[in-house]
Amino acid sequence: MRLNPILTALCGAAFGFFIGVSFPLQVGRPQLPCYVFPWRGGGGDGAGAGAAANSTTTNILGRFWVPFVVSSSSSSNNINTAAASVLQVQQQPNATTSSCSSAAGNSKPPPAGAERLPPKIVVSETDLHMRRLWGDPRQDTPVRKYLLTMTVGFSERANVNATVHKFSDDFDVMLFHYDGRTTEWDDEFPWSKQAIHVSARKQAKWWYAKRFLHPSVVAPYDYLFLWDEDLAADFFDADEYVRLVAKHGLRISQPGLDITRGKKTYDVTTRRNGSEVHRNTVGGPGNCSDVHQRPCSGFVEVMAPVFSRDAWACAWHMIQNDLIHGWGLDLNFWRCVDDPEQQMGVVDAQYVAHRAVPTLGRQGNPETGGGGKVRARAWREFADFKARIRNADRDAAAAAAAPLATQQPPPRSK
Repeated sequence: MRLNPILTALCGAAFGFFIGVSFPLQVGRPQLPCYVFPWRGGGGDGAGAGAAANSTTTNILGRFWVPFVVSSSSSSNNINTAAASVLQVQQQPNATTSSCSSAAGNSKPPPAGAERLPPKIVVSETDLHMRRLWGDPRQDTPVRKYLLTMTVGFSERANVNATVHKFSDDFDVMLFHYDGRTTEWDDEFPWSKQAIHVSARKQAKWWYAKRFLHPSVVAPYDYLFLWDEDLAADFFDADEYVRLVAKHGLRISQPGLDITRGKKTYDVTTRRNGSEVHRNTVGGPGNCSDVHQRPCSGFVEVMAPVFSRDAWACAWHMIQNDLIHGWGLDLNFWRCVDDPEQQMGVVDAQYVAHRAVPTLGRQGNPETGGGGKVRARAWREFADFKARIRNADRDAAAAAAAPLATQQPPPRSK
């Protein structure tokens, strides 16, 4: 009996189809055009693409195409996962078509300047850890976990020496010299021979920080201590400080200030007896009429801040090249954490005294007014920075509020 030719053709096609699915031919990452088995479903991000594999709106032919472009999977779940990674649709607002990208397109692009290099040779981060000139590099001392930086003059060497001894071998030490005297430190202090010395005359701490503490340099360190030279650290232990910071989840912090032996500018930075950490002040007149505003909570002063790696990567970008005194930065550090009232705080159990030695003011030229001129510039920079922040906030808010519909489409070519 003769078979129906149409039925025979359908049976043959079905048989061939399932043979092809069971024994796929592997092809090396073809670039499929967007119109071949378009992948649908999900949202406009990667999660949506993953969900598309299970969506009822997913094109079934797209699923069966996957075995031909990736290794065969042992289960349908693996096939669906592979499908989502091979073809991804990015839905654009008001777009009439979808754009497709391969899994290779999701890889992180090389850093600027490294495009011509093979990816595995690119090292985009560095550190300030000193190395030997001899031996196997793999046997060098490992990079230390934390970094202490101080802006110093030779006249304050005794206090700086006492402070450095409060930091363990887990810290790399970097000194910024505003008076040009560097080699003399080696003659008096053995630890100085292992420190990094940067000399630039008559510059402020934030000038050095902007130029020598780029986030790619600080990246290997869990915490960055960016301290002044006039802090009395008699009752301070850096390792214990780090433990408390990690325990309380502080991303930006400072030690409490002992006002019985030193000075304070803000109530919130004053040390509290019997406390490990505090995050706000109790309010009241003067600086803190509203406990939920800076500098009443979510505040750390520019004098002795300690940053986590991620927080510093943000704060560095906020430092202005020309505003070297840094006044006003501390009122905006809160922008660099997710929850300022929880992730910023003062460590009471490890405290220092601010001696308030006017070494920076002495760097002014006497013939032009000396310290008075230095302080006048600091106040001028404070006003300039506040204006820049205010204008930047206003422009960012205006850009976010502008509806997409008001944006003019690009002109069509004739």
